[in-house]
Amino acid sequence: MKTTKRRSAASPAAASDGVPHDPRWRDTRWRSDLRRRLLAWFSTNARQLPWRGTQDRYRVWLSEIMLQQTQVVTVIPYFERFLKRFPTVADLAAADEASVMQLWEGLGYYRRARQLHAAAKVVVEQHDGVFPRDYAAVLNLPGIGRYTAGAILSIADGQRLPIVEANTQRLYSRLIASTTHPSERAANALLWDFAEQILPRRDCGSFNQAAMELGALLCTPKDPQCAECPLRTGCAAHQQGLETTIPGKVKKIQYEQRTEFALLVRCRQSDRYLVHRVPDGQRWAGLWDFPRFGPPHADSVHAAAQQTQQTFDVQVTVGEPAKTIRHGVTKYRITLQAFHADTEHNSNAAEPSDDRKWLSTDQLKQLPLSVTGRKLAQYLDRLTP
Repeated sequence: MKTTKRRSAASPAAASDGVPHDPRWRDTRWRSDLRRRLLAWFSTNARQLPWRGTQDRYRVWLSEIMLQQTQVVTVIPYFERFLKRFPTVADLAAADEASVMQLWEGLGYYRRARQLHAAAKVVVEQHDGVFPRDYAAVLNLPGIGRYTAGAILSIADGQRLPIVEANTQRLYSRLIASTTHPSERAANALLWDFAEQILPRRDCGSFNQAAMELGALLCTPKDPQCAECPLRTGCAAHQQGLETTIPGKVKKIQYEQRTEFALLVRCRQSDRYLVHRVPDGQRWAGLWDFPRFGPPHADSVHAAAQQTQQTFDVQVTVGEPAKTIRHGVTKYRITLQAFHADTEHNSNAAEPSDDRKWLSTDQLKQLPLSVTGRKLAQYLDRLTP
């Protein structure tokens, strides 16, 4: 008679969704032990950050938006400057977009700033200036998804809401040895299920912060510090020797080389430069920039000059090369070649426009510019006597 071998508690299993993982996390004692260890570690290892220890939903919200795809050390000075300028959500809502974008300049992913500003206006108009506590109401605000809503309300109010972001996604995948990449729908659903089940009954904000902190400091993408991890004895990936292969590698981006041309168009009569607001749907939308063109509209500086004339109704004469800037945006590796250019166009007689300005180098300092636009403005400022 054929016997069936019993699966041990530590053996990998496939859930009904077909995602291989270790099933021990379904055990209440395993989860209880993990919570205890994680919170004890966090109580002595948590970093002192300016947005921690507050129940102000506005501050937590601001920090969570800034921290999306951005390192903590980069965010701290931006967070502090932003709060000094806009201490309440009402202050942010009342600000003009240019002021918001200028404070955000250099932080990247500028759509976050525009959505933050738009959400602040909704809070003032629909919630009497008080950031809502209701999950559905928070989720309906511009720029806020499931993770951000859960993070805000769990951290500020202690609500029992799970979060799955870059750090917890990696940590949770390793804890249960989920060998399917989290970008797969079934694996992502499994991690959200785990994130909800692992939450304690109380103080969920501290637990969520502890999980993110452990992922950021110890359970890192490369070379995780397992010897220092308080959860190593219960981590299935560590026990199976999979900690360096989970959650797996994302398909490597094939970068495309691209050359673009910027024209530093100077009005000879006023010694001012032409800049424009980048329209919606384009890179750096909402910020200001010098005329800039690349494929398929321009493959040379002279083609860029023609595009400048057509777009801005300004006849320009291309001069000497000014500056070359190399930078990366999404899948592109861009070489930006900037040239001096002159025009007889009288900027003083130009009709006012919300999307086009002729400005001095001093005035450019007060305008929210793209990253490369700021570098070009600084270059021009150094040339000014």
